[in-house]
Amino acid sequence: MPKPLLIMQLRPEDETSDNEYRAILRYGGLSEQDSVRLRIETSGVPAALNLLDYSALIVGGSPFDISTPAEDKSAVQLKIEAGFSRLFEQIVDQDFPFLGACSGNGLLGSFLGAPISRKYGEAVGCVSLQITAEGREDPLLSGLPDVIQVLLGHKEACDELPPGAVLLMTGEACPVQMFRVGRNVYATQFHPEGDAEGFGTRIQVYRHHGYFQPHEADALIQSLDGAQTPHAQAILKRFVDRYRR
Repeated sequence: MPKPLLIMQLRPEDETSDNEYRAILRYGGLSEQDSVRLRIETSGVPAALNLLDYSALIVGGSPFDISTPAEDKSAVQLKIEAGFSRLFEQIVDQDFPFLGACSGNGLLGSFLGAPISRKYGEAVGCVSLQITAEGREDPLLSGLPDVIQVLLGHKEACDELPPGAVLLMTGEACPVQMFRVGRNVYATQFHPEGDAEGFGTRIQVYRHHGYFQPHEADALIQSLDGAQTPHAQAILKRFVDRYRR
């Protein structure tokens, strides 16, 4: 019997967390029975978590900023970051199948030694990204168009490619958009599970979190109406299909 896929979430709000979870299931082609959902926004990464119980791990986004000075971080955020540091030691050492989106990207990049700052932050929106030559050889991206549309919005990002990583996707405003470590450890700055409806929910909930000016929320939601990102969602589906087996 196939092992379940672990979906680990960091969003404190039920509305955004539930929406993200449903989107991962939908675009990953998963059912609730195929997966285990773990919300760690208060408890942190469980000390007894055994990766061998799962086929792969997907980590979603969060409102936490890794580049926030340590003295200004909440106890919960510090606990989460420490837990991921321990977890990544296993993931990278074992080359365990991992896909981190947005916050997952920053957490992995930071663990690998990449500086994280607001230098390459991007406004909420649908943007075009380029697949690199190495990306065109990767099983998650092979055969996709050289340029694809994605949904994103982030205050911080990797300033440079983490040591030992392979750059798979890049963009004009933010150069490190997707990278791989080893053969099976992936991270994206964009949201492969993103769709217009889900981003509308996040815009409403996070309108006072510094991603944009609060008065811009309605216009941002309107600008994303009808946005389609099928190739980004295909990346999520390919990851799930590759490792669920």
